[in-house]
Amino acid sequence: MEKSIIKLSQEQRASLQHLIAAGTAPVRNVTHAHILLKTDSSEQGTHWSDQEIHEAFGVGMTTIWRVRRRFMEQGLDDALNRRQQPERPEKRIFDGEKEAHLIALTCGEKPEGEGEWSLRLLSERLVKLGHVEQVSHETVRQVLKKTNSSRG
Repeated sequence: MEKSIIKLSQEQRASLQHLIAAGTAPVRNVTHAHILLKTDSSEQGTHWSDQEIHEAFGVGMTTIWRVRRRFMEQGLDDALNRRQQPERPEKRIFDGEKEAHLIALTCGEKPEGEGEWSLRLLSERLVKLGHVEQVSHETVRQVLKKTNSSRG
């Protein structure tokens, strides 16, 4: 891992110190601010070694490296904040079409011999109709909650 030289401007340093002093930011952001302030190589910076930062704040060497790299490549905001995780469509059971089938099934005729749709009954019916291979009643609940639909 190549060590990046960090030189903070006066405004950046003041912003980081304010973030630390305010006490309302998430711990991860405060830790990243400490890392950036301690690695600062400018005249006002402390220029701590990675080992000193590791011992003082209890963060891994890889974290220190990643914060530095993100600051150099993407700027101060991206170095402080957690990076967005990419959407994982292969993990989703319901896409728009399957959600539409679920809602149509929920809003349609009540099942024979049953008082009304239950979440378990909906999940069993979706599998029986071939819309999904398998689905839990909890997943059905979350989809229906998200769509703000009425179940009957």
